[in-house]
Amino acid sequence: MRLVVNSFPGGFNWPLFVACDTGLFAREGLSVEVQSTAGSIAQMTDFAAGRCDIVLTAFDNIVAYVDGEGEAPIGAQTEFCAFVGCDSSFLNLIAAPWIASYDDLRGQRPSVDAATTGYAFVLYEMLRLRGLARGIDFQEERVGGTLQRFADLRAGGHPATMMSSPYDVLALAEGFRRLDRAIDVIGPYQGNVAAARRGWATRNEAAMVGFTRAWLGAIAWLYDPKNLNEAQEILQRNVAGMNNDLARASAAIMLDPTDGFFRDGQLRADGVASVLALRKRYMPGCTASNDAARYSDLRYWEAAGGRNASL
Repeated sequence: MRLVVNSFPGGFNWPLFVACDTGLFAREGLSVEVQSTAGSIAQMTDFAAGRCDIVLTAFDNIVAYVDGEGEAPIGAQTEFCAFVGCDSSFLNLIAAPWIASYDDLRGQRPSVDAATTGYAFVLYEMLRLRGLARGIDFQEERVGGTLQRFADLRAGGHPATMMSSPYDVLALAEGFRRLDRAIDVIGPYQGNVAAARRGWATRNEAAMVGFTRAWLGAIAWLYDPKNLNEAQEILQRNVAGMNNDLARASAAIMLDPTDGFFRDGQLRADGVASVLALRKRYMPGCTASNDAARYSDLRYWEAAGGRNASL
């Protein structure tokens, strides 16, 4: 079966690349087309229209669009559901070389993808906890997805943004600064998830289970030290600007035994709670439910053996 998987560019797609390149998807009878998106508005619009089958996206995006609070004018998308928990998004606050501290961001306009979904709330919270108030000490500006914000940062357009690996590594190699790692400031966070539309998932249960099983197999393969060299080669082939040194640096982050990819593919309850709390803090009139089942369906993960995955 052919699957179209839509994702932002980035190293968090590494298991996807591995499952394609090592034949894990093929073993499940799946042919996967990886479709890149320019930003969350475009991604969620395409997802709602059925132009892709599965998305790799921020859990916050799923919450926002299920509740009808996303920035794309597509209404409530109660069909959206996360079925695999991928990672914490490896988020870092990256800034221009002249930004030496949070205080240097006073009066500045850090860039975001969308102002009311995704990692904008993480940025607001990190700055709040360091004494900067949104709308008073700083004001965000929409620029677009990871590649757009990375290009904007390099061009001197905006002084800071949230970056995930390997773009944080690429930025550091070019002289930009890491002010903080998100989870060190705000604590556990449910970042990327794999998500599908409930009706489509029900009609294509075998593909859902097969995708999940291949994803979990790719994670296990990545964490096996004997595969490290091949894994880095796969990353270099699939991520623009990647070289040997940057691939090694990215691997140290994304395969960290504690803070790397989620080995069991489970949504983290504490990370989910953090996403919901941030939405309620920064989204006026937020209707987010504390019932994670409103935004997820774990039966495919369970059928694929997720509960027995190596931790």
